[in-house]
Formats: sequence, C-alpha cells, structure tokens
Amino acid sequence: MRRLVLIPMMALWASCGGAGDFGYSRQYVVSDDEEPYAESEQPVTYEEVRRDPASHAATRLGWFGIVTQVGEGNGEVTVSLTHRLHQERHLCQDERADSCRVTVSDRQSGPFSAIIQIRPEDRQGELRVWIGSLLKIYGSPTGDFDAEGGPVVRARFYRHWPRGRYVTTGAAGSMRR
Repeated sequence: MRRLVLIPMMALWASCGGAGDFGYSRQYVVSDDEEPYAESEQPVTYEEVRRDPASHAATRLGWFGIVTQVGEGNGEVTVSLTHRLHQERHLCQDERADSCRVTVSDRQSGPFSAIIQIRPEDRQGELRVWIGSLLKIYGSPTGDFDAEGGPVVRARFYRHWPRGRYVTTGAAGSMRR
C-alpha cells in the first residue's frame, strides 16, 4: 500500500522540476513554459542594445530586470525595469537547495522597458507584478527608447519573481554561496 502512495508523490515532485515556481535551486532552472524562449535567447549585452536598439530588432533577448514602474491596463502594459546581471551560482540560506534564491546583481546596468501581456495570476494580490518584482524578459528590441533613455523590448514571454522571492548580490553577507 505504501508503494501506491509513493509513486504518485514521486511523479508530482518530478513534474515540478525540483525547483518550484520560483526556481529555488543553486543554479538557474528553466521552467517548462520558459524553455522554448530560453533556447532561442541570444547573448547580447545591455550596452550593445542600448547603443543601437534598431540593429538588434531580430535579436532574441533574455534579460533580468527589477520592476520600477507598471503601466495601467488589463491587456498589454509597459513595465519599466532596471537591467540586472544574473549570478550563475545562487545565494542560499543554508546547505539545502530549496533555501537558494535566484540571484541578480545588486547594481543595475541601466534602464529598459518591456511591453508585456500580464498573465491573470500576476495582476492582483501579494504576488502580482509590481514595483520590486524581478522579471526575466524574453523578447526583441523595438528600436525605440523609453523616457529614461533605455531600450524598449517587446516581450514574447516573461518569468516573474515577486519581491522577497529572489535576492541581489547585496544579500551575500547574510547568505551562503
């Protein structure tokens, strides 16, 4: 009887990818929904795109950014972000992988904006896309600049970490590597 209960539990655990919705692991784990976008991501720096966004219109970016402003609306909205570099090895509270948090640089590279279609589950409540959220934006530059002088990216997909579900390298003093 115990074996019959254990098998469904193992299947449920395997379907979660081991890192859960917020990627609690020592290194970045791509979610199932994110995988096709991550596979087409091209390694282009923020500075390359900022200098000439129009020449990168066909480039598939995968950028991390911390939200500074969320536009109004229920459909497509413009989200203002500060570009952050992802740290390959995430910071952890202790030796358990589930104590690790996706980690981005404490320092910003510069501003950018993303045009996104906010999913219904990210519109309301404590875990909504809001100021302080971390997003990984997958999309292409439109060729335009936002009000802050950063490039505008039309997102095809985003991944969201609400405030408190990720850390910056500034937490290195209180967390392990």
